[in-house]
Amino acid sequence: MSLAANVVGSAAAVCSVTSFAPQMIKIWKSRDASSVSLRTYALTVTCFALWVGYGVMTGAWPVTVANSLALLMSAGVLIMKWRFRDGDPDVKDGRGSPR
Repeated sequence: MSLAANVVGSAAAVCSVTSFAPQMIKIWKSRDASSVSLRTYALTVTCFALWVGYGVMTGAWPVTVANSLALLMSAGVLIMKWRFRDGDPDVKDGRGSPR
C-alpha cells in the first residue's frame, strides 16, 4: 500500500472517530439528548459493528481498529440518548420535582 493511501486512510479514521465528539460533548454538558435521533444512532452503531465484523473476518486490521473506535464513540452517543432522552433525570425543576 502506498504512503498516500495510508495517509488518506488514517485521516478518514481520525475524522470518523472524532466526528462524534461534538455531539457527545453537547449532550454531556446539556444533559439533554431529546434532539438526537435514536434511529439514526442505532443504525450508525449497527453499521460500525458490521464493519468491525468485516474487518475481523477479512484480517483488515486498519478497518477493524478505526471502526472499533468509531463504534465506541457512536455507542457513547446512543447510551447518552437513552440516559438523557428527556433531559437529566437527576435534575429537578424549580418546583422540586423531576422534569
